[in-house]
Amino acid sequence: MQSDALRVALIQMDIVPGDPDANFRHAAVKIGEALSDETKPDVIVLPEMWNTGYALERIGGIADRNGERTRRTFSDMAKKSGVHIIAGSVADADSGRVRNTIYAFDREGRMHARYSKIHLFRLMDEHHYLTPGDEIGRLSIDGHAAGMMICYDIRFPELARNIALGGAKILFVPAQWPNPRLHHWRTLLMARAIENQMYVCAVNRVGSDGKSDFFGHSMIIDPWGEVLAESGEAEDIVSAALDLSKVDEVRSRIPVFSDRRPELYGRDG
Repeated sequence: MQSDALRVALIQMDIVPGDPDANFRHAAVKIGEALSDETKPDVIVLPEMWNTGYALERIGGIADRNGERTRRTFSDMAKKSGVHIIAGSVADADSGRVRNTIYAFDREGRMHARYSKIHLFRLMDEHHYLTPGDEIGRLSIDGHAAGMMICYDIRFPELARNIALGGAKILFVPAQWPNPRLHHWRTLLMARAIENQMYVCAVNRVGSDGKSDFFGHSMIIDPWGEVLAESGEAEDIVSAALDLSKVDEVRSRIPVFSDRRPELYGRDG
């Protein structure tokens, strides 16, 4: 029987720029900490580009080839723990191109979904080094529809709306969102939750890469826009229980989707 209850744990961690070995070791330690919690999570989520950081000048040489290391590491970890792992996003090299890609693993260790960042962030030179994805990120968590976006994607409400119209009850957002835009981070995430009446689970990194400082504040937000859990600016594991029946309740009380007028919005509606 499908359960409406899910516990999500967000791994808010520092990242060593350009050192995948150190970052894989650190991610494994932090996931171990999350799994040892008294209340075991159902889903664990890592931040954006945690394997390399934004060492973009060297990204072609240090990116994960075809996601092989990510798949091997987290498939095994998910299977052994019986937990869904959304392996943040990694720099992923394929056919001479590097993408910013989420790999998602189910409780049996199967890599059942992936998503490459659609909107590249020019302010951090992503467009010079990375190739954008061209498919929307969708997955299923224990039979519940969910979606994936990465960092800058949250500034594009039409993407979140498309995911919600596909039935998603949860939106997972790995990020490397830097200072000084904390107000934007919090406001945009709450807006995506409220306007789409779904849970938003967003994990941001902490620390510095020498060019930018990252403030953390990973958040889990319910379909009313209420913050269920939020961290500070240090490494942390942010967790909360999600009651997915609340999504249906909120959507029935304020029928946003049935009141839409897409015929008036133009082709982008």
